[in-house]
Amino acid sequence: MLRRRLTIVFMLAVGVSAAALAAGSYVVVRHNLLADSVNDGARQGRRNLVVAPTYLRQGSNALIQAYRRSGDFETVGVTGGKPFSSSFSVGLRQVPADLRRLVASGKLGYERETVAGTHYLVVGGPSSDGTELYFFFSEQNLRHELAQLRNVLLIGVGILMLLAGFVGAALARRTLRPVARASTAAHSLAEGLLETRLPVTGRDEFGAWAQAFNEMASALEAKISALSAAQARERRFTADVAHELRTPLTALVGEASLLSDHVDSMPTAARRPAELLIGDIARLRRLVEDLMEISRFDAGRESVQTETVDLASLAAGAIRARGWEGQVRLDADDVVLQSDPRRLERIVANLVGNALDHGGHGVAVRVGQDGVGAFVEVVDRGPGIAPEHLVHLFERFYKSDASRSGRGTGLGLAIALENARLLGGEIEVWSELGEGSRFTLRLPTPEAVTQTLRSGDGRVSAAEEHDLQDERRRSP
Repeated sequence: MLRRRLTIVFMLAVGVSAAALAAGSYVVVRHNLLADSVNDGARQGRRNLVVAPTYLRQGSNALIQAYRRSGDFETVGVTGGKPFSSSFSVGLRQVPADLRRLVASGKLGYERETVAGTHYLVVGGPSSDGTELYFFFSEQNLRHELAQLRNVLLIGVGILMLLAGFVGAALARRTLRPVARASTAAHSLAEGLLETRLPVTGRDEFGAWAQAFNEMASALEAKISALSAAQARERRFTADVAHELRTPLTALVGEASLLSDHVDSMPTAARRPAELLIGDIARLRRLVEDLMEISRFDAGRESVQTETVDLASLAAGAIRARGWEGQVRLDADDVVLQSDPRRLERIVANLVGNALDHGGHGVAVRVGQDGVGAFVEVVDRGPGIAPEHLVHLFERFYKSDASRSGRGTGLGLAIALENARLLGGEIEVWSELGEGSRFTLRLPTPEAVTQTLRSGDGRVSAAEEHDLQDERRRSP
């Protein structure tokens, strides 16, 4: 999510900056405090070395007592080869060897040492009478202050990161608000709300974006409106043409019927033109009927009259009514479902007629039921359909023959598919050149739906079973 990423980036930026600033501050403060501790220790050590010969004449105890009055430090020394110390916790063994070698060479030096968990600054130097003196200045308070400073800085960095998180979330929400509005507007456009527009709230990049989006939405609305109007005009034109053709076509059909009754008595030269005329009128009649049906689909005026249908008997009746018994082999199982028999017969007739027109003889129809639902399968042994034509088979007026010389209208498969979808089904097609074609009408049944639901976990929930029973009861 972009808002979350922006918040995290803002937090990291503030956190890294604050951590760098805190680390730098800690290093500077630590360096200054340690340097001040060394300067103070060295200054105190020089003073101690100056006054040491005066008190050493009275003995090491007198020197230690004098040092206790002058400052808070522990003293370790070596005089006349004999060590002495002002504390039981520190002694000559706690003095670093490097520092002892430096003092033995007659120089003043210092080194830090930890004794029993206590941090000391050890300052050492030679006295004027050859005595070596070492002063242990405790740095526990300094270390404690540095630890407190470190903790305060870490807590401060944590607080700054939390504040940065809240501020970053607020800024990201405010910054991405136009993006969210644009996303919502895009979804609205996708759902068909073409009047959706974005508010133009400024002259920045988001304002320009909103303006461009509104211009795009206006252009899209105008284009879709124009396409819808053109489609509506096309549908009205198709419906009007089909309607206007019905009256003269009815007269032509009647005249062709009269003419067919006298074809046999006509002279041989006139018989063939009369037969062609009768065939063309019959084809024109089928075309007008198909156009009328397509126009009803486009207008949404088609309805489904559901009743109990024996699919095997329906397929057999459709084949018998059209005189295809000798050309079509039927293999049917007992399949009963709730559907519209008139539309089912139309689909079966269109599929079988298409197979006979393009596949010739050897057409087989199989009716059955599987886990998907009921099906009607129409197989032919014709030349097959090229792959580039398969994707266009169900388009209106599409014919794989470029010359369009076939007997069909180019609407049969499109009408069959529209009827199948109206019944909640689908038509599948398979074809291979030289092998033939297979068209399969698939229709849902309550039993197949139940089997599909059970395939998930082996059970059907009570709610799902109740819905299925309601569906069966609603079906006549």
